[in-house]
Amino acid sequence: MSGHSHFATIKRQKAINDAAKGNVFSKMARAIMIAAKGGADPDMNFKLRFEIDKARAVSMPRENIDRAIAKATTDAASLEEIMYEGYGPAGISVMVNVASDNKNRTAQEMKNVFDKNGGNLAGPGAVSFNFESKGFMLVKKTDDPEGEMLSLIEGGVEDVNETEDGIEVYTAPEKLGEIHKDLLAKGFEITQVELQMKPKNLQAISDPNQASKVVKFLDALDELEDVQKVFTNVEIPDEVMNKLATSI
Repeated sequence: MSGHSHFATIKRQKAINDAAKGNVFSKMARAIMIAAKGGADPDMNFKLRFEIDKARAVSMPRENIDRAIAKATTDAASLEEIMYEGYGPAGISVMVNVASDNKNRTAQEMKNVFDKNGGNLAGPGAVSFNFESKGFMLVKKTDDPEGEMLSLIEGGVEDVNETEDGIEVYTAPEKLGEIHKDLLAKGFEITQVELQMKPKNLQAISDPNQASKVVKFLDALDELEDVQKVFTNVEIPDEVMNKLATSI
């Protein structure tokens, strides 16, 4: 929705600052290791290709990427993907994807963040009914965004949304690799590709104090080393986000 920020947009606004933090490369390495379980050749494993591209986007050294791929056959076996669900400040729904080598430690860290920020860590199925798995791409806008969105829809995508950062594109998850390849062949410039849990219904938070608590909570989750992705149904007006910009 124009004039509002979803958490994906908030995350992109934080990306430059996050790239300077020490745990970013560690998160990337874990994501690469898990993706490489499906094969070490990025030309044959589109999930691995996407993770490598994300790592390069934050200037992760090539040797770190290669090391993570090489470790996939050993250390990756100890990594387990887990999806946590719960409620944050103002009752927002949250799904957190983690890559953990110690479930007890991760569960305690998650509970601490939820508890300290007025949230509630819930069980499987508590909020997942309000989300659906989607392929996601962020496409760079041209001088004719309306024509560009029409071309994207004609290219087989399910939904498009224009934002300040570019055009958000959603696909069926199983078609993400194929459509990504087709769009590149047609000359579209794609700056982000990943699988997401897209909320079916959004919850607007317009009160600045509540919005500040929500952003602080989501940021605290994202800072945990085991956390790979955070999905939420929150929607914050741009004017409110602009006031909070210095704190994210």
